[in-house]
Amino acid sequence: MKIILANPRGFCAGVNMAIECVDTVLKHKGAPVFVYHEIVHNKHVVDDFESRGVTFVNTIEEVPQGATVVYSAHGVSPMIRNTSRDRDLIEIDATCPLVTKVHAEVKGFARKGYTIIFIGHKDHDEAVGTVGEAPESIVVVESEEDVERLSFPPDAKLAFVTQTTLSLLDAKAVVGALQRKYPGITPPPKDDICYATTNRQMAVKHLGGEAELVLVVGSQNSSNSKRLVEMAHQEGKQAYLIDDESELDPAWLEGVQCVFVTAGASAPERLVERLIERLKRDYGGEVEERTLIEEDVQFELPKTLRRLAVVK
Repeated sequence: MKIILANPRGFCAGVNMAIECVDTVLKHKGAPVFVYHEIVHNKHVVDDFESRGVTFVNTIEEVPQGATVVYSAHGVSPMIRNTSRDRDLIEIDATCPLVTKVHAEVKGFARKGYTIIFIGHKDHDEAVGTVGEAPESIVVVESEEDVERLSFPPDAKLAFVTQTTLSLLDAKAVVGALQRKYPGITPPPKDDICYATTNRQMAVKHLGGEAELVLVVGSQNSSNSKRLVEMAHQEGKQAYLIDDESELDPAWLEGVQCVFVTAGASAPERLVERLIERLKRDYGGEVEERTLIEEDVQFELPKTLRRLAVVK
């Protein structure tokens, strides 16, 4: 069996930064450390941190008064930040800078009197945080059908932004529907879908070649990982999202001569390595790594860590 291994794959700069934030707080403050929502959407990352004394919470009220709280890579609303300050929490903001950029766009559009159309998945942590920047001025759409249901007048002062982890094709379709219905709608100053989401989707599209099967390492609640599976389906390939090699179903591989392996932006490389080892061991797999683009993006740790005097 031939194994095509995608590059780039796995951790992006935002995920690396967020994980390093929690590691740094654990190292210098010790357990318990509280994180508002999963730091990134990956079961193995979350389980590892929980085993080391991290508590993930879904409401800020679960964090004890005066304790340290880390905000996840997906960002939070101003209401959460205000509640944290009311509770005298020490805030460490691990929000991905590319998500912060979308927050800033929303605030800017709202100040100028726009109604903002947010293209994304309304229950995703990123969407909840972004919408919270201007809840009275923002409407969420997920599909072309949602766009058709919008009832703003043709001359309404509208702008749009997108979630950073969307499918490129789906986002293009929804943006197209918006622009057809509201030709005067204002786009964001720069594309909101992040470089890592784009690169991983394009790797599936352009590097898969002869592969009959695509295996994506990532968790079911990872938006960007699910979009990789969707891209593979759009390319006419069978594709499955698995947390690790233990979820590999031998029936998927019956008669398969070539498999394409990639990983979502929140999946650790060790999980890819374990999958590759199983494919080598059980199916005689031989690896060929194919590269779409070399990534060299890095994000600095947030200034809020310096307030803890843990980063010199």
